[in-house]
Amino acid sequence: MDRQSKKPKSRVVKINSQHTWDFFITQANNQACPVMVHFTAAWCVPSVAMNPFFEELALCYQDILFLSVDVDDVKEAASKMEITAMPTFLLMRQGTQIDKLVGANPDEIKKMVDAFTPQFRSSKISI
Repeated sequence: MDRQSKKPKSRVVKINSQHTWDFFITQANNQACPVMVHFTAAWCVPSVAMNPFFEELALCYQDILFLSVDVDDVKEAASKMEITAMPTFLLMRQGTQIDKLVGANPDEIKKMVDAFTPQFRSSKISI
């Protein structure tokens, strides 16, 4: 068995077009699923450096949809969400931004998700 077959499948969905962005955001909204978005750029070293952390985070929070958006590939979504620097991390629910963090700061990103998660889980239970 080779090493690649042991590697877990990524839970981060790479968004490569405005159509794909609209599809996943609509699906998440219809299912009341929160969304964590990593706005990135291939030329931005801090953005690229955050990819393994973002993958790991996605494995830890199974109730959240994780999206990765290259701002050069999906300019309309980046513009709509007012992304002006990379990396930028957005936490969204029902299409609305709940929290935003600009910069490569794993500890703050984890705090952002942790602060939101109990609220999300308790709301899911009460439904």
